[in-house]
Amino acid sequence: MPKDPFVTRYEDLPEILPVFPLSQVILLPGGRLPLNVFEPRYLALVQAALAQDRLFGMIQPHDEEAGGDAPPLYSVGSVGRIVHFSETDARQMFVVLQGICRFRVVAEAPPQEGFRRLRVDYAPFREDVAVPGGGALDASREHIARVLKRFVEAHALEVDLRALDSLALPSLVATLSMALPFEAPEKQALLEAPTLERRYAALCALMEMGAMGSAAGDAPQ
Repeated sequence: MPKDPFVTRYEDLPEILPVFPLSQVILLPGGRLPLNVFEPRYLALVQAALAQDRLFGMIQPHDEEAGGDAPPLYSVGSVGRIVHFSETDARQMFVVLQGICRFRVVAEAPPQEGFRRLRVDYAPFREDVAVPGGGALDASREHIARVLKRFVEAHALEVDLRALDSLALPSLVATLSMALPFEAPEKQALLEAPTLERRYAALCALMEMGAMGSAAGDAPQ
């Protein structure tokens, strides 16, 4: 059977992966991440991915202030496939990356055209490919909607809550985990959650703490 050009199988995932380190940004399996790419080295990364398998990884720096152009990275990231791209008049590229599978970093490989590459292991997260997004979730949609509303109001975020109603609960959890303005360690905890149920619980807890913390910060002294 010929390979489906629109499907990335587990066995298609590369051992050495070009990566785009970006703080407070995660990519979850089944999620879609829009990226505006303008740095020369990451434009080179996108061009290299387009010329090969359209795959590259997203991973967070552990400490952006350390290591100069190569800060230390968290041990877990996620590989995605370019499903849309366009060029702009400002010599930039707009890319949409669809999450496929998380990975664990094994070692750093030599860079290429200025962008970093990692030797990675997908085996701990093989189920990400089989069940993108984590499958079914037995949880309260009403609860997460209430918590989200409080979080959005507390932080004065512009979020179309009605538009989120059309998303299945697993997709909603992935979308909120990726999109809401959490700190890097909190984002990493959501990325590394071992099950969809654990991610749902962590997301709700982060939103509840965020809403309470913002309200406390606004209180008169």
